[in-house]
Amino acid sequence: MPTPLPGLPERVTIYEVGPRDGLQNEKATIPVEVKAQFIERLVAAGLRTIEVTSLVHPRWVPQLADADVLLRDLKRADGVRYPVLVPNERGLDRALELGVADIAIFASATETFAQKNLNRSLDGQLLMFEPVVRRARAAGLAVRGYLSMCFGDPWEGQVPIEQVTRVGRQLLDLGCTELSLGDTIGVGTPGQVQALLGSFIDAGASVGTLAVHFHDTYGQALSNTLAALQAGVTTVDASAGGLGGCPYAESATGNLATEDLVWQLHGMGIDTGVDLTELARTSVWMSEQLGRPSVSRVVQALSQ
Repeated sequence: MPTPLPGLPERVTIYEVGPRDGLQNEKATIPVEVKAQFIERLVAAGLRTIEVTSLVHPRWVPQLADADVLLRDLKRADGVRYPVLVPNERGLDRALELGVADIAIFASATETFAQKNLNRSLDGQLLMFEPVVRRARAAGLAVRGYLSMCFGDPWEGQVPIEQVTRVGRQLLDLGCTELSLGDTIGVGTPGQVQALLGSFIDAGASVGTLAVHFHDTYGQALSNTLAALQAGVTTVDASAGGLGGCPYAESATGNLATEDLVWQLHGMGIDTGVDLTELARTSVWMSEQLGRPSVSRVVQALSQ
């Protein structure tokens, strides 16, 4: 029987990032047909927001070079959102041509990572994103802003809360409809999570516009998620089977596994709309395609 904790939301939206954030780091080439089937199986398991690919230049993320083919051939279900990451206006042009309804942009909370990932300064990245967000919103698209390195940076160390809040607030002011706060190298702890969320709320951000994106490098992703839920967050990023990391931050290990998140949420009586058994089967299937077992503890337990 589920045992609720007081003060938590009745329902949580899971923002599934496995097909994009998870698969972008794979060394082996994954056929586009496998990617499409992965997405369709995630939909069948009850996920309703699935980030499917990224419209970046193939030189930077070769594993997603088939984005146009995937988006043209993908069978889209009613009531499901299929966001796509775009890096710049060229990426937005492609998204509009392909009929994408939801996009995401990927910003940094630190100067060093902005330079390494985007070849832009901390403020320069905002100048690059401004026309992307403006044009996308004018075209009726929802725009998610990812903010990476919110708790720590492998080059700069711990990141000041004030700096993260300033950059995130600027992304919201540009017109982003949602802001995902990322612990890219997985160093955050629950107290830091609640302090950062509190800083955003004090700065005038609605908690309903905030999402969280945790990596499990130090085993803190689930505890950090609980801290975020206690602060009022209702959208949590996760990756089926715990796939993923960050190609530009070598110390970043996998994302929070969707199955582990669902087990926790369902155990507290929180609705997700996800069929955990079907989701675990999907991750086992995907692991077979990749030739290695899933890192999700729940997938491992349910597969025994």
